[in-house]
Amino acid sequence: MSDRRNTGGRAAIELNVEYKRLNTFFADYTRNISKGGTFIRTDRPLDVNTEFVFALSIKNLAEPLRLRGRVKWIVRPVDATPDSPAGMGIEFQYNDEKERRETEAIVEKLMANELGDELAGKLLGHKLSTKA
Repeated sequence: MSDRRNTGGRAAIELNVEYKRLNTFFADYTRNISKGGTFIRTDRPLDVNTEFVFALSIKNLAEPLRLRGRVKWIVRPVDATPDSPAGMGIEFQYNDEKERRETEAIVEKLMANELGDELAGKLLGHKLSTKA
């Protein structure tokens, strides 16, 4: 399974994620996140290569973080195991370099707030700034 994921460090953080497919609204959870993507745990994964907009509800942010992503891989409920739950691996998509940097900064801050600077820095592969 690890060959499907990008190489960015992942953090075990549970966030609410909301997205829409056709005219149906879904609310699921993400349990890990990296600067390059996330895994959305769901029994209704979208098809591989589907691009969609989703919103992550993050405490201390007034508005949900709206991101564009592309489904890279899926685990259907019938194939799910305790170590590989049903869901979809999402690769973040960006309009430009500025949007990528801004999103990565938010993800880094989220990881530092949830895990502490030291562990988040290890997952990300660099020392985090402790500036407020």
